[in-house]
Amino acid sequence: MQSFDVAVIGLGAMGSATLWHLAKAGARVIGIDRHTPPHSHGSTHGETRITRCAIGEGEALVPLALRSHQLWRELEAETGADLLQQTGSLIIGRPDDKVHRPGRTGFLDRSIAAARRFDIAHEVLSDAEIGHRFPNFRPQDGEVGYFEPGGGYLRAEACVAANLQLAQRHGATIMADTRVDTLTADSGGVTLGTTAGTIRAGKVAVTAGAWAGALLGAPFTPLLQPTRQVMHWFEVEPDHIETWQRSPVFMWPHGTDQDGFFYGFPSLDGATMKTADEFYGAASDPDAIDRVVPGEDSARMYRSHLAGRLVGVSARAAKTATCIYTATPDSGFVIDWHPRLANVLAVSPCSGHGFKHSAAIGEAVSATLMGQESTLDLSPFALARLLD
Repeated sequence: MQSFDVAVIGLGAMGSATLWHLAKAGARVIGIDRHTPPHSHGSTHGETRITRCAIGEGEALVPLALRSHQLWRELEAETGADLLQQTGSLIIGRPDDKVHRPGRTGFLDRSIAAARRFDIAHEVLSDAEIGHRFPNFRPQDGEVGYFEPGGGYLRAEACVAANLQLAQRHGATIMADTRVDTLTADSGGVTLGTTAGTIRAGKVAVTAGAWAGALLGAPFTPLLQPTRQVMHWFEVEPDHIETWQRSPVFMWPHGTDQDGFFYGFPSLDGATMKTADEFYGAASDPDAIDRVVPGEDSARMYRSHLAGRLVGVSARAAKTATCIYTATPDSGFVIDWHPRLANVLAVSPCSGHGFKHSAAIGEAVSATLMGQESTLDLSPFALARLLD
């Protein structure tokens, strides 16, 4: 039986960052993933993820985003990887928008308020100013923009690979293509039953995303809902390629329905731009996600969101990809000790907005597992709020 100080289950954004910080702190640590990370089976793939620092989903997240930006730069310096592109980020919406959207009600106003409270550089732009500065966007009358020059995007797979590279450099063991089936806790630690044998660890971090609920059991299972999401790469018309290559990332709540929200990225390949909306429906089985995206889904995406708002984007989708959100009832994170399994720490079902915080969460979770005091406050992500 192999024995470690800590086992990290799931090596996506949160798990790979946690593994790196634990190994750097000198822990004997193993990271386990049911696939070979970075991979396309979970939530951490599809080229890019948006990052920004004035967080409209909640001001408790702002310190995590700010610290994560520092850590991405450290990762780049240590690995030579190209991870963080600060193209700027733009939110377009109506100042009086109060449509209920999971985690993003009042998104524009809350982002502006967070920027002001934390002194984050930003501008508030009128619809005319948006069109002049960013001619690839066509805001509607009454819509304004929040522009954060320090925002941008992260190269998702490259971030995970860099975390794992440094974790191994500091002595971490990685066990890929291995499923953890059982967790048995006792006073001395946790026994992990895996498809590759039994492992013993003093403590365990479950960073398994869509698979976390089934592994953790009650009370987590009903609180963590995996849902299938789709990303689309639409062709950019030749005359607009340069504009889209210079574009900021963007988020755009609109209309009166919960589903009126989409986001996107600049063109990375000089031919397409990536965009997606968000779907919160019935829970999906992460081992049986339908990876086939019908053409009508991209057509719906274009009709519902892009048409009339994005300039120079064709209705033709060059490719698509699926990923998984794992959402809590309030769209917040859960970072807390298991109430029934001693020494098991549940870490951040991301609810669709966690990647940008993952570097700092990994650092803070590592400190928690090592019995050290973190400089970041994780108390807003306690399990108890979902059990009341």
